[in-house]
Amino acid sequence: MSETQNLTLVQAVRDGLHDAMAEDEDVIVLGEDVGRNGGVFRATEGLYEEFGDDRVIDTPLAESGIVGTSIGMAAYGMKPVPEIQFSGFMYPAFDQIVSHAARLRTRSRGRYTAPITLRAPYGGGIRAPEHHSESKETFYVHEPGLKVVVPSTPHDTKGLLLSAIREPDPVIFLEPKKIYRAFREEVPDESYEIPLGEAAVRREGSDISVFCWGAMTRPTLEAAENLAPDVDVEVVDLRTLSPLDWDTVIESFEKTGRSAVVHEAPKTAGLGAEIAATLQEEALLYQEAPVKRIAGFDVPMPLYALEDYYLPEAARIEDGIEEALAF
Repeated sequence: MSETQNLTLVQAVRDGLHDAMAEDEDVIVLGEDVGRNGGVFRATEGLYEEFGDDRVIDTPLAESGIVGTSIGMAAYGMKPVPEIQFSGFMYPAFDQIVSHAARLRTRSRGRYTAPITLRAPYGGGIRAPEHHSESKETFYVHEPGLKVVVPSTPHDTKGLLLSAIREPDPVIFLEPKKIYRAFREEVPDESYEIPLGEAAVRREGSDISVFCWGAMTRPTLEAAENLAPDVDVEVVDLRTLSPLDWDTVIESFEKTGRSAVVHEAPKTAGLGAEIAATLQEEALLYQEAPVKRIAGFDVPMPLYALEDYYLPEAARIEDGIEEALAF
């Protein structure tokens, strides 16, 4: 039996990076303060000392340069893992991500690939300043050629990160910083993978299916427990947003006939809208009520005092589930 450690989510990130670097000398970590400082959230702590400055590289504060350099490394045959300090800082590199990393395989007719795992702390909940708390996962889900992963537990984080690093194509790996240190979980010491594109049913139920990911998974499970035993809620943690595990989503919906989607991104054009539309197309005859979207509001992430009001929490999720059941 494998030995385990009781890790937080951010420690699981560091553990996954360590294993990937120990196994494959082509894996390179780069970004602002990832080396001597160990990263702004200490996700790369200790890697510089173990693997040296030729594999853990402190870069200038230039997101476009970080991603552009990673694309060159990837085309050369390396496996770069760039870190962007906050997902809200990815926009200067957006052209590099969508115009070059995502299209390298297509543009070269398969001659080159871009095995890049772009990591970024993501989402709200830590009282950060402007541009530090955004949830724009749909920007990247919309782009063909990119895979998008948002873990919700330490165990999943390590396994998904190792799978992402071993992918031959680019992966956007968004780490929900609200739960970086919120809880611990037993994580195997050994290297293991969780396949991309497979959702996890966190709670079986028969009355309604609730789809969530990242930091929204825990309050969704809390809401489900609060509603029990009167309401039997099935909670599906998507884990990978692209490719999305439509088989599990549709199977769950066909079982319950009702659904809600929980995400902290703004409601308009959020992934909840895509899920609702696909359920209409693929399983309309099973539907007993409109799909309820429980989401952030269509405003910039507010500062400090209103942040908790903006983010869906258990009570608002409970209300949304009850609305879906009222039809």
